[in-house]
Amino acid sequence: MSEVFVAERDVVIPGEKLADGMDFLPGENTYRDNSGIYSRVLGIVGLSGRVLKITPLAGPYVPRIGDRIIAKVFDITMSGWRVDTNTAYSALLNVRDATTRFIKKEEDLTQIIAIGEYVVVNITNVTSQNLIDVSMRGPDLCKVEGGRIMSINSMKVPRVIGKAGSMIQLLKEKTGCDITVGQNGLIWVRGTAEGEYKAERAIKFIEAKSHLDGLTERVQALLN
Repeated sequence: MSEVFVAERDVVIPGEKLADGMDFLPGENTYRDNSGIYSRVLGIVGLSGRVLKITPLAGPYVPRIGDRIIAKVFDITMSGWRVDTNTAYSALLNVRDATTRFIKKEEDLTQIIAIGEYVVVNITNVTSQNLIDVSMRGPDLCKVEGGRIMSINSMKVPRVIGKAGSMIQLLKEKTGCDITVGQNGLIWVRGTAEGEYKAERAIKFIEAKSHLDGLTERVQALLN
């Protein structure tokens, strides 16, 4: 007889037994050992029909093609800018992917983007050796100007965005800020000083309480 030992949104630890029996299937971040299904990570339980999966509460960001990230320029080369992706691996922003205007060979690239500045970019390529290419050509991709950059655990990004963007919309409405969330855990907040403070406080609250039910209502109460 099959039995499940956890409920939706329970927090579990690595090695914890989630279910027993062949009626259940191991999903993301779980594994089967004989008839039992166990968690691989510290995270939150998700039940989808017969499939058990775990959403990690911690862990490094893994770059993926198509992700929008916020990155900091730390070096300038002949071909473009090297940027910190908030992972162990840096990325290259090629000159041709940074701007649509013509750039002369001898042009000073620091006049376009200087070392220490941030950019909102899309990841366009990730090789098996973790060589990463990014681009600033596309909607809402740009150099960061004004506002503040904050950092959260990248695993909490989905909670900051919310289902169909519901949480990020709430944050924008209640704080009056423009908020750009990078999949790598960096967030660009820009608005009034008071609005930026409220937004940062709420985002940190979401990061800390991401495992709780009724999070949207809790954030709404915090911002009212």
